[in-house]
Amino acid sequence: MKKFIKSFFNKGEEELSEEVSGKYMPGLNDPIEERFTYFFTENGGKFLYCENKPECINFFLQIIEENNWEDAEILCYDDSLLEFTSKNNKLNISKTNLNSKFFLTGCEFLVANDGSLLICAEQIKSHKVNDLPLNFIVIAKISQITDTLSEGLNRIKNKYPNNLPTNITSIKNFKNLEKENTNFLTYGSSAKNLYLLLLEDF
Repeated sequence: MKKFIKSFFNKGEEELSEEVSGKYMPGLNDPIEERFTYFFTENGGKFLYCENKPECINFFLQIIEENNWEDAEILCYDDSLLEFTSKNNKLNISKTNLNSKFFLTGCEFLVANDGSLLICAEQIKSHKVNDLPLNFIVIAKISQITDTLSEGLNRIKNKYPNNLPTNITSIKNFKNLEKENTNFLTYGSSAKNLYLLLLEDF
């Protein structure tokens, strides 16, 4: 995975122009991580691979600095993610303000064949994606990548066998507000400025 990530981000301009025409588009038999990364970035997502948690926290802080969010209010429902904010005590954590500067969250699964993210009420409560902040920072692990949307939905059923969560939806559009969206799980969702910190399992 690390070797692929390095090669993905070290391509020259000529190679990137060839990629648009499909030279680098992954095939069905390519590694699942490679397919997800390709389609996620094609959707406009910003992707950072992290070997370990300290590196993940460091990337998180760099995103905060790059966007001048050092003293921003952030929306975060998952207390286990607050360790990522611990090195910046100027950040104000909210569980109610949908107008916060960004939304810090996990997700259920990452879908390789279209680069989308599966989420549910465990991450977004009863809110629609449209109602959440424009900016997302999502923390996920490589083991959360699935081949297809249907596989991701089945894994959600297996993960919550006795209490299937509500508000299951996917996020796919990360750049184009005009982009046509034909997936019933993403219908009506607005584009998001989304950073994904993808962490090796430990």
